[in-house]
Amino acid sequence: MPALIESLRRAVGAAHVLTEGDLGAYEQDWRRRRTGKALAVVRPANAAEVAAVVRCCAQAGVAIVPQGGNTSLSVGSTPDGSGREVVLSLTRMNAVRGIDKDNLTMTVEAGCILQNVQHAADQAGLLFPLSLAAEGSCTIGGNLASNAGGTQVLRYGNARELCLGLEVVTAQGEVWDGLRGLRKDNTGYDLRDLFIGSEGTLGIITAATLKLYPKPAAQLTAWAAVPSMEHAVALLGLAHQHLGAGLTGFEVMGRFALELVNKHYPQLRVPFIDQSGVPYGVLLENSDSESEDHARTRFEALMEAAFEAGCVQDAVVAENLAQAHTLWHIRESIPLAQAEEGLNIKHDISVPISRIPAFVAHTEALLAREVPGVRLVNFGHLGDGNLHFNVQAPAEGDAKAFLRDQEARVNALVYDAVAQFGGSFSAEHGVGALKVETLAQYQSPVALGLMHAIKQALDPQNLLNPGRVLGAQQPPSST
Repeated sequence: MPALIESLRRAVGAAHVLTEGDLGAYEQDWRRRRTGKALAVVRPANAAEVAAVVRCCAQAGVAIVPQGGNTSLSVGSTPDGSGREVVLSLTRMNAVRGIDKDNLTMTVEAGCILQNVQHAADQAGLLFPLSLAAEGSCTIGGNLASNAGGTQVLRYGNARELCLGLEVVTAQGEVWDGLRGLRKDNTGYDLRDLFIGSEGTLGIITAATLKLYPKPAAQLTAWAAVPSMEHAVALLGLAHQHLGAGLTGFEVMGRFALELVNKHYPQLRVPFIDQSGVPYGVLLENSDSESEDHARTRFEALMEAAFEAGCVQDAVVAENLAQAHTLWHIRESIPLAQAEEGLNIKHDISVPISRIPAFVAHTEALLAREVPGVRLVNFGHLGDGNLHFNVQAPAEGDAKAFLRDQEARVNALVYDAVAQFGGSFSAEHGVGALKVETLAQYQSPVALGLMHAIKQALDPQNLLNPGRVLGAQQPPSST
C-alpha cells in the first residue's frame, strides 16, 4: 500500500514510519505467545499527528493497533499475522505536561513510562500509587487502556480510579479533549470510563489527567506465616479493622510458589520456608500519615490480635526500607521463578474475597483429580480478590506437551469454577486477543450485545484494534 505509507510519512515524518529492518519489538507480545507482522510501525509525536494517522488509515480501510510499552499479558497490543495492520506506537508522546499540586493532579502523555510518572510525582513531593511488575516498561496509556491493577488496588483502586480525565483520538480522527481535572463533573455520559479498559478498541488515549496523593509519613512492611487461606482472609479483616485506609498492600503466596522462589533464587531467603505446616505467606504494607512510631504501634496491635485469633503462626516486620524492598522482591520474583521452572498455564482471576477459601479448596481438588500431577502456583492480591491461580506442569513431564495438550482443558476447569463462585476470568490483564472466545463464553448475551453496539457506534469500520476484546460476529440474541 504505497499510497498509505506515503500519506503516513507526510503525517508524522518519514523517519517515524518504520517498514523495514527488525520490528520484532513491536510485533511480538510480552509473553512470546504470538508473533505478528505489521504493515508499518508509525510513531506520532502528538495528538494531532495521531489524528492524522487515524484519518489516513480510515481512508485506506486499514486497521490500527495502538501500542504503548507492548507489555500486554493477553496479546492486546500486538499485530496479527496478516501484514495489513498499522502499529501506532505512542512511545514518543512521553511528556509530563504539568503538575497541579493544589488540585493534586498530574497531566501526562500516553507514552510516559509508569516508573517515570511515579518519579515525577515523587519529585513534586507527591505520590502516584499505581505500581506493577512491568512499571519500568509499561506506559500510562496502556495502563489506562487495560485498566491496570497492581499491588495497591486495595487502597487506591485500579487505573480507572486514578484517572480524572482523558485526551482521546476517535476512530474518525477527531480529538476529544477531556483533560479537566475535576472530581465532580455530572454532565452526561462518562466518556472517560468508556475508554478506560476498552483496550484501544473504541479510541486511542493520547494523554491523561491523573490523581496524586500526599506521600505517607511512614511505610511498614510485614510478612506473616498463616495456617490456611481461611486464616489469611481473617487476617485481612483484622488488618482492615486495625489499619483502616493505612492498609495499602495485602498479598497472599502459596507455599509452592514460595518454594519455587527459594529453589531458583535462594539468595532471597524466603521467610519461614524451612518451617513445615506453613501453607501460605502474607505480605502486608501499612502506610501511615502521622509517623513511623504511630505506624509501628498500629502494626503491633494488629499482629497481637492476629496471634490471639490464631490467624498467624509467625511474623517478621521489616526494620528498614531495605528489608521491606527485600520482602517485596520475593513476592515479585514468583513469576520469574515460574518461568525458570518451565512453561505454565496462567490465570488472572477474581473471586469475592469471602468465597476465595472455598474456591481454592474446590479448584485445587478438582485439578488434582482431573489432571494428576499438576502443581499449583497460587498467589496474588488477596486484598482486592485477585489471584494469579497458575498451573505448572507435572515435575517430571514435558512442559511443552503439557501446555499444548492440557491448556484448553485446564482453562475450562478453572474458568467454570470461577463462574460457579461468582468471579471473573480476567481481573487485571484484560481480554486482548487471547481471551476473546472466553469472553464470548462467560459474559452474558445482554452485556455482549451492549458492547458490540458501543463498538459499532464508535468504530463502525472496525479499524481500532480489531479482533481484540470482541470477536467479529455479533453475539447471539438473549431471547
